[in-house]
Amino acid sequence: MKEILELKSKLFNACSFYVLEKIDLAKKGIKAAQDAANNETKSSAGDKFETGRAMMQIERDKYARKLSEAIVLKNILSQIPIDKIHSDIKNGSLVYTNMGIFFISISAGKLLIDDGKYFAISEAAPIVLQLKKMGLNEKIIFNQRELILNNIQ
Repeated sequence: MKEILELKSKLFNACSFYVLEKIDLAKKGIKAAQDAANNETKSSAGDKFETGRAMMQIERDKYARKLSEAIVLKNILSQIPIDKIHSDIKNGSLVYTNMGIFFISISAGKLLIDDGKYFAISEAAPIVLQLKKMGLNEKIIFNQRELILNNIQ
């Protein structure tokens, strides 16, 4: 049991790093776009100045959306219990299948931990929604592939 909780902690930390990286990149993008807009100078080319500033505003808005999305992920992650072994599939569960081991949390993709490959996926992911309907050792066809639920922790 201790090993599973340690693994969940490592997976959680990898997801946290993923989110903090997204937040950092979004903040840098916002700053770069703002700096570029501030450094844009009036030119004699008419609307070139306003067009440049508008483009920088669009870029800034794009990074602001990314920052907002990353903060939502951070909030979701902060509510995930990793100190329990689960018997059903929910946030914080480790789900073992023939397609891989899933850490139900946020959509952070493939995580390499201690020479193992895991997939951090959202509770709302289509595969998770299918897994929730299954019993242990049950088989279904998912995306034209056989899916077997082996274990939940």
